[in-house]
Amino acid sequence: MSTRQTQRIDARPPSSGLVIETRGVTKRFGSHVAVDDVDLHVAEGARYGFLGPNGSGKTTMVRMLLGLVYATRGEITVLGATVPHRVADVLPEIGAMVEGPAAYPHLSGRTNLALLDASGPRRGRDGQRRRGRVEEVLERVGLAAVDRRPVRTYSLGMRQRLGLAGALLNRPRLLVLDEPTNGLDPHGIREVRDLLIELNAAGTTVFLSSHLLAEIEALCTTVGVVDRGRLVLEDALDAVRGPTGRLVVRTPDPDGAARLLGRAVAERHDHTLVVDAAPGGPSALARHLVEHGVPLDGLAEQRRSLEDVVVALTGPGSDTARDRRDRA
Repeated sequence: MSTRQTQRIDARPPSSGLVIETRGVTKRFGSHVAVDDVDLHVAEGARYGFLGPNGSGKTTMVRMLLGLVYATRGEITVLGATVPHRVADVLPEIGAMVEGPAAYPHLSGRTNLALLDASGPRRGRDGQRRRGRVEEVLERVGLAAVDRRPVRTYSLGMRQRLGLAGALLNRPRLLVLDEPTNGLDPHGIREVRDLLIELNAAGTTVFLSSHLLAEIEALCTTVGVVDRGRLVLEDALDAVRGPTGRLVVRTPDPDGAARLLGRAVAERHDHTLVVDAAPGGPSALARHLVEHGVPLDGLAEQRRSLEDVVVALTGPGSDTARDRRDRA
């Protein structure tokens, strides 16, 4: 399928269940088309991963959703409000972090959050409630022990956590995050992932833009893939990672299994064999192996990886493909 066409297996969800919907959104900067005729459909309660190589138009799209950049053409609706004309009506229900966290570098993280809360859409809170909310979000992002050091002394990971804390101040109904785990170590990435899953379970819709395949696969329920400004895939993650038609056999006797299965073996990796599906499915193959003295550690359907799908859609010249080659 051409990367100029959007793959979508499931039917389009009804507009009444969407918190973000775009129709034919395009953004031009002079002769450069950064976003090209994009239709997004983010359902309420989803964890939506907006994925694509660096420079593919992700951040421009996020900025248009928040009314920070105006579309050249097309329509945008967020939480039922047209953007940019009525975006101010729904900003109190949106938490956002775009292109890294913003802060006054000479002030502490706590002071930055207090100022943000005092000037934000819920600025009517009294001082005690404001301080309590600041401490609550610092705790949630792992910065509760932060001292009075100015933000300019923070590591990149600490700045990312502070930006996420700012996005959570208003207990948002919708979180819009651009590369929220940038600069975090593996432990921090897991903490942020667990926090976003927890917030989502409590009712917050999460829209997360990233180029990190593994994080999208670990966190999101729905994925949209953009390449060179075009949306080339939008679907549920489970549908994207569908079965390949082959079976994965794990056995302590791979030589015996390979001899028995012969040409049905498509791939072999140590004690794992990938084989063409047999008549009768996994149970029939398991019986066949065991009856011929081949012990099994496991047998399951092989499923496509998100990495394989994205690399196929975005082409060999993309950053995603280069990242994959670098890890090989």
